[in-house]
Amino acid sequence: MTIFIIILMGYATAAMGCIVPSFLNLTVVKFSLQSGKKPAFYLIGGFATVLFVQANIGAYLASVVMKNSEYITIIQKIGTVLLLLLSFNFFRLHVISKNKKNKIEIKNSRAYLQGVGMALLNTFSIPFYFTAISFLIGANYFEYSVLNSFYFSLGSTAGSFSLYAIFAIVATKIERKLSRIATKMDFILGCLTGGVAFLNFIYLL
Repeated sequence: MTIFIIILMGYATAAMGCIVPSFLNLTVVKFSLQSGKKPAFYLIGGFATVLFVQANIGAYLASVVMKNSEYITIIQKIGTVLLLLLSFNFFRLHVISKNKKNKIEIKNSRAYLQGVGMALLNTFSIPFYFTAISFLIGANYFEYSVLNSFYFSLGSTAGSFSLYAIFAIVATKIERKLSRIATKMDFILGCLTGGVAFLNFIYLL
């Protein structure tokens, strides 16, 4: 298995995960419209930093935790609570900012830290990488090792960064069409995270 193939698998896996609507890519759109493309790229940099670590964790769990499924349940319970808190925060932001229409200036460093914080609250990433890498291991396409995990995570970081960057660029190109949606983005994000938290709760029951 060559390094290029492992990186390519990581890139493709992350690209498939990022293209699905989630609070991360919707937040990128919101940032790009409200604060500009540059802060959005710093936000994406924060996402990518955490996603690199999460991909490594997912790869490790795929090689170990499959024998201890109770740990997955614990992770899901913690993730459900975090999603509920995140949903509440988005609804709070919607109420605060629903009357604001002006551009919001934000420092690049703050945008980066917000990206790190939101990516840490994103409980989808580790289970996603765990599932994807478990499938690859089961199909004999991937053999876990520290180096293979590193290269896979490198590819997944590049994949997620490039996909999120496309969201940021497209948002600025069609700003007039998306500006109406952007004013309700926090509400949409709150509904999305709250809905996933509810589904997780039902699943755990």
